[in-house]
Parts: sequence; structure tokens; C-alpha cells
Amino acid sequence: MKSEKQDSWWAYLLLTVTALCWGGNAVFGRMAVGEVSPMVLVCLRWLGVVLLVFTFARRYVVRDWPVLCLHLPFVCAMGALGFAVFNALFYIAAHSTTAVNIGIIQGSIPVFVLLGVFLVYRTRVTCLQLTGVLVTVLGVVLVGSGGNLGRFGDLTVNRGDVLMVIACVLYAGYAVGLLRRPAVSSLGLFTAIAVAAFVASVPLVIAEAALGQLQWPTLNGWGIVVMVTLFPSFLAQICFIRGVELIGPGRAGVFVNLVPVFASFLAVTFLHEPFEMFHAAALCLVLGGIGLSERGKAKQAE
Repeated sequence: MKSEKQDSWWAYLLLTVTALCWGGNAVFGRMAVGEVSPMVLVCLRWLGVVLLVFTFARRYVVRDWPVLCLHLPFVCAMGALGFAVFNALFYIAAHSTTAVNIGIIQGSIPVFVLLGVFLVYRTRVTCLQLTGVLVTVLGVVLVGSGGNLGRFGDLTVNRGDVLMVIACVLYAGYAVGLLRRPAVSSLGLFTAIAVAAFVASVPLVIAEAALGQLQWPTLNGWGIVVMVTLFPSFLAQICFIRGVELIGPGRAGVFVNLVPVFASFLAVTFLHEPFEMFHAAALCLVLGGIGLSERGKAKQAE
């Protein structure tokens, strides 16, 4: 019993660190504006992750490679859409919206996962879960409208917020896809997907250069590349994998709800972004909607 309790507390710490790192990614995205172009940041980020993860997980990849070879289309799609394109939209969005907005919108991912599971696997959705979806969507809409819902009628919604919603849908698709993951180790699968993400990011850099928008990192830009590689990409993933191993995916997934909280706090603290009343209302709606969805899930399991 004591060991189980220690495992739980250790998992809580690891998963809180994970959420903190992912929340920090919104701040890094804003800091990268003018220091490194989005596609270069994505490409260098995943190159760094591949180099790091091969150092620690090479034996897992060698062991899992025969199975991974049989699922290469799956691995490539997960890396390209769930990591590379998601990050590309994420960092492009950071050019035209705030880190606070990014963090709050990112909090909608669990709800999009719920919708994805329903659409793909026809998993039954309870009324409470549906209510949670609607409440969370209302929070995202409030952020996108800047606290003025009338802006939707004028079609003046922030472009960055729209891109973040699309990015969240893609990452939710990645999460739903993990339900069909091949029978390999988590580290082996993560390494393969990271390689796919790096390969998929190369054409994005080429396209960025063709459009005349490529910017290699400045001195500060290189620091940001290192930060996004070490924290939201590498450390967060390792902590999340270990946390899931200790307490299971269901309990671990709840900690994703902390991402918009940390993102808002870090954005206000380090970027001095304004945190207005509509942000507070939207954050409450997003977290409250996720809470209702989780409670609905628990009732469904009873």
C-alpha cells in the first residue's frame, strides 16, 4: 500500500512537470517571434529530440523495429500530423495571438479527443459529457472572440486563434490514433514518431524558404530552440510516459487540464501579457467543461 501511494505521488510530480513544460511551450512560441521562423523552429526542435532520444532509447528502437516496420504508414501519419504540422500551426499562431490565448485554447484538446473517440469508435457519450463539450467549446469561442461574441458576425476572429483550434484538432487526432498503437514500448514508438516528425518538417522548411519567409535562429533563437527541445518535447514526454506507467492513462490524462493554467500564469509572469476578465471566464469554462466530461466518463464506467 505504501509503495502504491509513493508511486502515485511520484506520478503526480512527473505529470505536473509535464503540464508545466507544455504550458511553457506557449510562452516559447511567443518568444520565438522575430528570433526564428516557425518551420525552422519545428525542424530543429524535432532534430534535437531525435538526437536526444536515440541516446536514451536506442535499445528500445532496435528491439521494436521489426514491429514498427509493419506499421510505418501509421508512424509516419502520427509524426507528420500529430507532431510536425501541429507544431507548425502552433508556432505560426504565436505570431498573431497571445500565449494566454494559446494556452486556454490548447486546454480544449481533451474535449476534441472525446469527440474523436465517439466519431471513430462510436463510444457512447453521456449527457454530462456532451454538456462538458459544449461548455468547453463556449470557452474557446469566448477566447477567439476576444470577449466579444459579436465579432463572429463581423468575421473578425483572430487568425492565430483559428489556427490553434485546427492544431488542437490535429493533436486530438494523434491522441485518438494512439488507441491503435502497435504493441511496442512507449519509448520505441515515441522515437519512431519523432523521426517521422523531423522528416515531415523538412518539406515545410523548404516551402518556407521558397516563400521568402525563412529565418535562421538568432542567438536568442538558438536558446529558444534548445528550450523547446529539452522541455516540452523531451522532458515532458519522458515524464508523461513514466507517469502513465505508474498510474495509468486515464488518471494521467487529467493532468493535461493544468496546461492552460500554467500557460496563462507563465505568459502573464514572463511576457507581461494582459489577463482580462474574459480570459478568466474562458479558463473557467474550459476547465469546467473538461471536469464535466471527466465526471460523465466516470459515470459511464460505473
